[in-house]
Amino acid sequence: MSKAFTRESDDGPDLPTVSRPVSALPPGAKNYLTPGGANRLRAELEQLEREERPRVAALADANDAKRQLQVMDQQIRQREESLRTAEVVPPPAPPWEQVRFGATIRVRDQAGEETRYRIVGVDETDIDQDWVSWLSPIARALLNRRVGERVKIRVPAGERELEILEIGYEG
Repeated sequence: MSKAFTRESDDGPDLPTVSRPVSALPPGAKNYLTPGGANRLRAELEQLEREERPRVAALADANDAKRQLQVMDQQIRQREESLRTAEVVPPPAPPWEQVRFGATIRVRDQAGEETRYRIVGVDETDIDQDWVSWLSPIARALLNRRVGERVKIRVPAGERELEILEIGYEG
């Protein structure tokens, strides 16, 4: 295209297009959150709005600031939407005899290796802590089960059997 048909302002670097976030929830699924997860999302939102966004807006490089603000605004919208649609599920009263949303479950596999999983909301999932979404195959296999029961789950390497050793809930 000839320069005669462009504005000078068009000569700057292209800003990335920030796409609208896609929910990780399937259509019609509820957005469950643990009380702790809702508190963490509120704290993240507050930090983004009160600290991070004003800091980035003050950057000297306008193009760089604009890019960062677009990404940050998207993060803010995601957290706002998650909190707006959240259904906060408190832990059940003891005794904890069945695996429910928010449970931390200690399991043992056939090799004797023990692992802990915590069933949390989609926006709380953290693989490094073994926090799994309530929609994940492992969570679906564990939900409504009891201590002593064995569950089978499909994994890429085949099938795995887990024995439920303990059920607990964080406050």
